[in-house]
Parts: sequence; C-alpha cells; structure tokens
Amino acid sequence: MALLQISFFSKCLKRETTFNALLPLDGPSSEGERPLGALYLLHGYSASYTDWLTHSRIRELSNRYRLAVFMPSGENHFYLDDEEREAWYGEFVGRELVEFTRRMFPISHRREDTLIGGLSMGGYGALRNGLHYAGTFGGIIALSSALLPYHVGDMKPDIHNGIAGYSYYRAVFGELNSVLGSDKDPEELVRRLKASGSPIPEIYMACGTEDFLLDVNRRLGQFLKEEQVGHTYRESPGSHDWDFWNEKIVDALEWAKQSFCSERDERQS
Repeated sequence: MALLQISFFSKCLKRETTFNALLPLDGPSSEGERPLGALYLLHGYSASYTDWLTHSRIRELSNRYRLAVFMPSGENHFYLDDEEREAWYGEFVGRELVEFTRRMFPISHRREDTLIGGLSMGGYGALRNGLHYAGTFGGIIALSSALLPYHVGDMKPDIHNGIAGYSYYRAVFGELNSVLGSDKDPEELVRRLKASGSPIPEIYMACGTEDFLLDVNRRLGQFLKEEQVGHTYRESPGSHDWDFWNEKIVDALEWAKQSFCSERDERQS
C-alpha cells in the first residue's frame, strides 16, 4: 500500500493544490495485470483532504477492494465552479484531477472503472459532478448528501441557518432562485442526460434516519425511483457522523464491487 501526498499546479484553480492518494500496490505483479479502478473521494464542509484518512477505514478498504483512492480539497465551495473568482472546482474534480492521476498512476481510463464519492458537501459534489461529467464516471457514492439546491432558493438576504448565511450560499450557488433547473441541480442533470440519450452513472445513496439532511436525500431518492434511474438507496439508524459514514462506505464499496468489478472481470476473462 502506498500513501502519497501530492501537490501540483491546477489550471482550473489557478494555484497549487494538494491531494492524498492511496495505491494498493502490494503483492507480486504479473504481466497483463489490469489497471486499478479509481475512486475520487470528496470531503465535507469545513473539512479537508486529510479527513477520510484521519477518520475512516479508507486505507484498509483501498487495499481490500484493490481500488486507487484520490482525496482532493474542495475547501467550502461544494465542488462547484466559482465564476466570479474564476476558480473551477467542479471542472477540477470532474476533469483535471482525473486526467492528472491517469497520467501519473496505473489506473484504468475506462468509465466503468471510475467512481466519484463523498459525504455531506462531498456527497453533493459527487452527485453533481458525477452527473455533470457522466462520460467520465460510471458510478457515484453519495453519503448524507448536502442537497442544498432543494432549500437555498427560498433563502432571504437576512437569513443565517446556523451553518452559513445568504451571502455565502449566493457566492457558492449563484442566483439562489435559479439553482433548481440549473446544472447545479442533480435532478436537472438527470433530465438532460435522459434527453440526450447519454448513459447515467449508477448511483449509491445512503442517509441516517437521525440525519438533518434526511428529507433532501429521500427527495432525490424518490426522484431517481420515479425516473427509473439505476440506483441503490439505503436508510438506516444513524446521524451525520463518522460512525454512519464508516459503516456505509464499506457497504458502498461492496455495492461497487458487485456492480462494477464483476462486469470488469467478465470482460477480462
């Protein structure tokens, strides 16, 4: 197992940025061995690219599932493009980071071997960018997703919800009354993919029954069901915390193994 911290100059962010990488390279290699699958794993609000390594079992799971895991920093920008600052966080995780890691590491370039996932803010970022860059990602893992497009449209300038205020959400999402129906709205992205006949990534969603984000996760899960989009939705006792996320990341990677690795093995045989 290799653990690396890598810094490089991002054209999308116009500055140097750092990410962590896990590469399960232990054991003998054989000629013709298939490239590793890849998971781009996003952190939550007020956290950093170190969170998954610090609080979860992702190092063990990377080795167990033979999956390269890349953990970038999204700061507090919800992995969306900031047009005013010209800092393209969405394009960074959806295109630039994928291209950079594919040049640098022995990972598969195939869509069906490439996953994006995250928790809370990162769960939203995984859904938005997994759908926006559906030609790159074959699967999405979204845990306790902060699906704020359902709520921010009703915010008023004097509102602060205990996490952030109107000015912050407007800076991140743009005109708040226009978020639904835009490319920041996962439902709208699904509609666009269906209208164009493009493949939609398989989606795994999970949320705890005591989580303050349960309502919005149920809402998106119901939409996916009505639209007959391939997905798995899990609900079980739990809050917005690492106890729940550690449990569900194992379930999500087992889901990915069944959904993707079995197909990959069949192609290789």
